[in-house]
Amino acid sequence: MMSDVMTDRRLPQTPWQTVGPFFHYALPWEGGETLIGSNPAGEKILIRGQVLDGEGNPIPDALIEIWQANSAGRYAHPDDTQTGKVADARFVGFGRCPTDADGMFSFYTIRPGAVPGPGNSQQAPHIAIGVFGRGLLRRLVTRLYFPESELNANDPILAYVEPERVETLIAVREADRTDIASYKFDIRLQGDRETVFFNV
Repeated sequence: MMSDVMTDRRLPQTPWQTVGPFFHYALPWEGGETLIGSNPAGEKILIRGQVLDGEGNPIPDALIEIWQANSAGRYAHPDDTQTGKVADARFVGFGRCPTDADGMFSFYTIRPGAVPGPGNSQQAPHIAIGVFGRGLLRRLVTRLYFPESELNANDPILAYVEPERVETLIAVREADRTDIASYKFDIRLQGDRETVFFNV
């Protein structure tokens, strides 16, 4: 009898809620911006950028997530069963960083390798990015690509993007630090040169 009552009950769906400022306290963790341990395989790189609103003003309370393959093109996930590509225990592949008062974020990571794409295609080295912020009902998803990669020209995901907007997904190579290559990648949520976001 009780099971019939529970089965027949119709519960209303919970609507999407605006992401509040609480995530700055609950979701980041100390060292979340560093994806590398001591002496990881591959080339160490620095990714830094700024989150901007439609007027070009910095957003000081956003949260940025990144997810990427290691230098061999393998993800730190059990579903990645590629043969011939070795996982690296000194690289976690996932990180989080809240923006500061100037909307800035940064990550210490490694240059990712190419990964398989739809069908038999190959995706150019890239970093997947999630953006959380006040007023966003759902996280925004985008990608960072590297300007020197020859594989960008045939990347199956970039092929979906209007040619004039591809540049919003390409990081800018900066003057390298003494021991690390540095890239700048700003994220514009609206307005002129709005970053391309994917519906995933």
